[in-house]
Amino acid sequence: MNPLITWYGDDFTGAAAVMEVLAFAGLETVLFSDLPDAEMLARFENAQAIGVASTARTEGPEWMDAHLPEAFGFLSGLDAPLLHYKVCSTFDSSAQIGSIGRAAEIGLRVTGGRAAPVLTAAPQMRRYQSFGHLFAGTFDGVFRLDRHPVMSRHPVTPMAEADLMRHLEDQTDLPSALINLEELWSGPAPALAKALADGARLLSLDSMEEKSEAAAGKLIWDNREDLPFVIGSQGVEFALVRHWQECGLIPRAEPPGSAGKVNQIAVVSGSVSPSTAQQIDWAVQNGFALIRLDAARLVEDPSQSEDLIANVTQDALKAVSEGFSPLVCSATGPEDPAVSHVRAAASRCGIPMETVNKTIGVTLGKVLDGILRGSNLRRAVISGGDTSGHGMHALGLQAIKAIAPTIPGASLCVGYGGAHHDGLEIALKGGQMGSMDFFGWIREGGGAR
Repeated sequence: MNPLITWYGDDFTGAAAVMEVLAFAGLETVLFSDLPDAEMLARFENAQAIGVASTARTEGPEWMDAHLPEAFGFLSGLDAPLLHYKVCSTFDSSAQIGSIGRAAEIGLRVTGGRAAPVLTAAPQMRRYQSFGHLFAGTFDGVFRLDRHPVMSRHPVTPMAEADLMRHLEDQTDLPSALINLEELWSGPAPALAKALADGARLLSLDSMEEKSEAAAGKLIWDNREDLPFVIGSQGVEFALVRHWQECGLIPRAEPPGSAGKVNQIAVVSGSVSPSTAQQIDWAVQNGFALIRLDAARLVEDPSQSEDLIANVTQDALKAVSEGFSPLVCSATGPEDPAVSHVRAAASRCGIPMETVNKTIGVTLGKVLDGILRGSNLRRAVISGGDTSGHGMHALGLQAIKAIAPTIPGASLCVGYGGAHHDGLEIALKGGQMGSMDFFGWIREGGGAR
């Protein structure tokens, strides 16, 4: 049996978000942390949806040229009718870092697609697209992307444009067209035909609520032979699942439950999001012990990295022995002086911030590995999209499956692979995602609220 869909995530938490949409819709779904070997792939021979995670969102166009053709070729070879390039629901990207435009060019070339639908909105996550402009919710309301309190000042890819196709003009010369809300509500076939006749290679799809979301899913599925390559957030899967259920391709699944409460978990965080800052504040008042990783020292003197890892790990294990859940972070939020200290250290040493972020992610992954090996903890959280990918590799986990929901995009999962952590329960959370009590929710076992 061929899978219904494959996907390639441009960061780990985003790839995991796709997995959970499909898994909780009742589809046998697996996400690999890299291109799997034959033995690992064979463990999931009945999978109806197969994904591969990457760090593409933090990489440059040259990296994409070197890596994406092989990855897209592997996934296309699994003979699913759709290949989805998963991007962040806030479209994090630039011409230099995480270029969605370059990924679109490669994906269209590998799959031979006539054009690529681009569906970024996910109303379930308070991400909305109206007449080409993306809006995203926070704890404090919904904001147009270029006025969003987090994304407008993102440290790597600040968003100064809410019109997504205009944003992509700096990344690719591929011509684009918009299929807007009115066209989706009335039936998008004429708009699609005109866009293709005019030579559009990127098709931006609005999505605001159930009707437009279902129409977008129907457009993608009904035109899968001409449009086998799709770009977007997990909104692609939300839309497809809604259409598949409406047309009877899959049944409606029962809501999944909790994985059960544990007394302690381990958390590592490389996020500097204001949302994560609020979650850390909640955690330290509710049984978590805050332990800092001196990331500036890590940048300035890499020879001290092993000592830093050992000391932080020892502090975390001490917290475990005292009954706390250790929470190791490189910063508590965007206003933490640690953020400016790291940037200053990177500037003095002439190290690009993307290299610094990777170093922090790898180091936190090694710390988590040490905490888990040195204790009996079997549940963990990695906070930060980029940190999650590097952390998973440090743990040796090659695949995950979702077992309990939390907020959309950050489910509790079980990991596979590696000599020490096969079967580990783990949640991967993007920086701006999650409820204020997210870490406590994972300690409780997740489950719908």
